[in-house]
Amino acid sequence: MRQALSGIVSKSASPLKTIMILAMAMTFVVADAASSLAAKSAAIVVDAKTGKVLYSANADGRRYPASLTKMMTLYLTFEAMAKGKISRNSPVVFSAHASAEAPTKLGVKPGGSVTVETAILSIVTKSANDSATALGEMIGGNETNFARMMTAKARQLGMNGTVFRNANGLPDPGQFTTARDMATLGIALREHFPQYYGYFAQRSFLYGRQRINGHNRLLGRIKGVDGIKTGYTRASGFNLVSSVNDGNRRLVAVVMGGTSGGSRDNQMAGLINTYLPRASTRGGGDLVAKADSNPIKALAKVLLPKHDAPTPDEKPVAVAEADTAAADDAAADDATTAVADDATVAQGDSEDEDTAEAEAPKLVVPAKKVKTVIVSAPRSPPHRSWPPIPSPPRPPSIPSTPLRFRQAGPSRLPPRPTSQKPRLSSTRPPSRLPRCWPTLPASPSLSTRAASLTTAPVSAALGRRTPHGRPAPL
Repeated sequence: MRQALSGIVSKSASPLKTIMILAMAMTFVVADAASSLAAKSAAIVVDAKTGKVLYSANADGRRYPASLTKMMTLYLTFEAMAKGKISRNSPVVFSAHASAEAPTKLGVKPGGSVTVETAILSIVTKSANDSATALGEMIGGNETNFARMMTAKARQLGMNGTVFRNANGLPDPGQFTTARDMATLGIALREHFPQYYGYFAQRSFLYGRQRINGHNRLLGRIKGVDGIKTGYTRASGFNLVSSVNDGNRRLVAVVMGGTSGGSRDNQMAGLINTYLPRASTRGGGDLVAKADSNPIKALAKVLLPKHDAPTPDEKPVAVAEADTAAADDAAADDATTAVADDATVAQGDSEDEDTAEAEAPKLVVPAKKVKTVIVSAPRSPPHRSWPPIPSPPRPPSIPSTPLRFRQAGPSRLPPRPTSQKPRLSSTRPPSRLPRCWPTLPASPSLSTRAASLTTAPVSAALGRRTPHGRPAPL
């Protein structure tokens, strides 16, 4: 192909002709890729209890999902409802972009709104494209961001062959999936949100005064069928994901690329009738692990490289170490290399062998039995420690002999200190007086003066006598 194009280009003289030839070649390549996605049919039947694949035909081939895309839109809607972010009665506002989506659609005008439950029922039954876009804008902020969330959730669920570009499944060359991934998504919807799974069994619902019927013709036609979703575009063909539960057995079957709705339904009915009896009656555990609720980790798995960088294994570490004291003694006895003799080790009774095995250090990784060699390391010089820091001098000790104080009364205890100044003695001049002043005579005390005043008249009276020799009366 490349050689042919180069030959044609070399022969063409005009640049315009060269561009036209290259454009035609690219058209053929794109048409060939699109035909490879749309022309072939694919199908798979999975036991929903054990995960065993009972039937497979081109299950891993890329196909356009069409309206099966809305299954992931509803998965993220159920997840938001389970977390309490939205409720059944939360209003879903339709933007101009959502209202302009191609049919089939609910027909809400820009700025209008319906409840979350009405949007879910319109997607399940009528496969309304405008409702799917409005839900995507409500949860993701805009449809482009919501498509990234859908792809990230697909990776978390193990759907490695799926990429979403919009919320409704309208034609987009970059949006594709596989029959196996759609079966995984159908199982995850039942296992992760059993409280909301009943919506997929809805055959019709009343919208205002209009009753809207569903597109899934197998509901009520085959016993045990309880959903899930249909899809159709010209590029994808007629698609269908069906879930069957007869009480003891459960199946999830996928048919993609049907030539008509009738042939698709007939093929699905044949697969259910053939492989439902072969399904297991045991099991019942979750087959699809619940995805991580962290959106940052989910987007990182989509944008970052798919493989983690390898890390080296941990080094084996000995559980126990040799006794240090024994090694020092061996080094002191012999400064050269000492090799233990196997014959010497073998001597001794069985009790000594058992004791040695019990005391031997165990390693994390097994080691081969080899001859043990003990190498004595040279004795290290003695550790030089810093000189001790001298302690501060002690205060002088108090003498043991008691101090002698001047006697100040009957008791021999020293007088208590008083805050008042001691009085100056009357017989002693104050020390503050200048020495040049003459010393004043000491004044008699108050008691001496009182006695002299009292006894003077009495003594004078007693000295006088009467003429008869008697003392004179007082």
